[in-house]
This record gives sequence, C-alpha cells and structure tokens, in this order.
Amino acid sequence: MSRQPMPPVVDRAAFEAEIDSVRTREKAHIREGDAIAAARRRLPMVEVDATLELIGPDGSIPLLDAFEGRRQLVAYYFMWYAGHPAPEQCEGCTWVTTQVTELSYLHSRDVTYAVFCQGPYDEGERYRRFMGWDVPWYSALSSLDTLLVGRHVGMMHIVCYLRDGDRVFETYWTTRRGVESMDYSYALMDLTVYGRQEPWEESPPGWPQEWQVDGSNTRIDGRPIPQWSRLAAGRSDDLTGGAKSSAAR
Repeated sequence: MSRQPMPPVVDRAAFEAEIDSVRTREKAHIREGDAIAAARRRLPMVEVDATLELIGPDGSIPLLDAFEGRRQLVAYYFMWYAGHPAPEQCEGCTWVTTQVTELSYLHSRDVTYAVFCQGPYDEGERYRRFMGWDVPWYSALSSLDTLLVGRHVGMMHIVCYLRDGDRVFETYWTTRRGVESMDYSYALMDLTVYGRQEPWEESPPGWPQEWQVDGSNTRIDGRPIPQWSRLAAGRSDDLTGGAKSSAAR
C-alpha cells in the first residue's frame, strides 16, 4: 500500500526556525489586508433606490426595510436555479451560507446581514428551512437588474450598503473568490499541511490534490456536502411545496 507523502521530520529548533520565516510573510499579508480594508473605507459610494422591492416572510418590502433599522447592510446574493430540486442548487452559495450563523457581533457594530436570493421567495424559503439557516432571507428577483446593474445577474455576490435616513447607498461589492470572506473551512484548510487539496495550489510533488474546482469540490455523491446531514435528520428537500422527496423518505 502506497504511503501518502509527508513533510520531512526535523527537530523542534529547525521546525520553529521555518515557522518564523513563514510568520514574517503572514504578518506582511495581514498588514496588507488591513491596508486594503482601509482603502475600501475610502471608496466613494453610489445611491441605490431605497424603494426597490424585496419579498420576505411578510410579503413585499422595500430595500430600506432589510436594514432592520441598522445603519449598514451586507447582502449575499444567492444564485438560484428556479424549479430545480435542492441537490441542483448552487453548491458554492450553499458552502458559504452554511458558515454564516452567529450575527450578534455584526449587529453590535450596527451591521445587518441578509441573503438576497436570486430566485422566487417560496422556493428559496423552503431551501432555507431545509438547510436550517436562521439568517434573514429575501427574494430580490424582481429588482435584480437594478440592484446588480452592470454586473452578472446569476453570479454570487456580496454587496455592502449604507443607510442615511431614508436613502440607501452601495459602498462595496465583490464576487467569485471574494465571497470566501464568509468562509472559515477554506481558511482552516489553508493552515493544514495538505491545504485545500485542489489542483491549482502550489504544493510539493505527490501532495493530494483530488478536489477539482468545478463544483464537485463542494459536493459529495451529487449533492452540496451539508445537505446530507439535513436528509439524515429527516428534512424534506422538496422545494416545490409538494410531497416529500424520495431522498428524504
């Protein structure tokens, strides 16, 4: 049986010397991240129509109400495949949304977090319940072309907003790997010896890199990875409002 490659074994002094070398680069990386965040705080902003429609649990509301009275709003635009069952919904959006759970720290700094689903409210709400997410959830379907003007509707996005009375301003947005700011799993994997185990990573020869970045990296057996525990708990993954799916029986 072949043995998986491992790092060389050294004594404690040699180990700490190598970590010290990496630590210098880590500190520089953190300081650069701080500098980039400072640059974000100095960006200009653009006004957004505060009356744009969202659909929530109580029906139609204006964008302004999604702030829940707070000054700032971070909205995650969840990709959606209308009419498709749970296994066919976005694995990347499921990945990052699963990891946003405790909102009290955001609230303490006057920040509201909400998911803006890019599909119908009823389907998205059923998915939210199936996954067991407690975060605020709205459908932004009717307002997407305006909310994401100039961007790719149907792509995952984080968009940050600022409220000034009854006016709303967009202050920042990001997409693709930018949404990894919501993730802790990749961040923890990055600390391990084998990393994310994805082919694009620069790793020593023989290191495991079997997780292709094509959607399968966040799926197992044809489903987004966290869905399996929900099925095991007996939840229905039917999003149409019909009978229980066969997978959940």
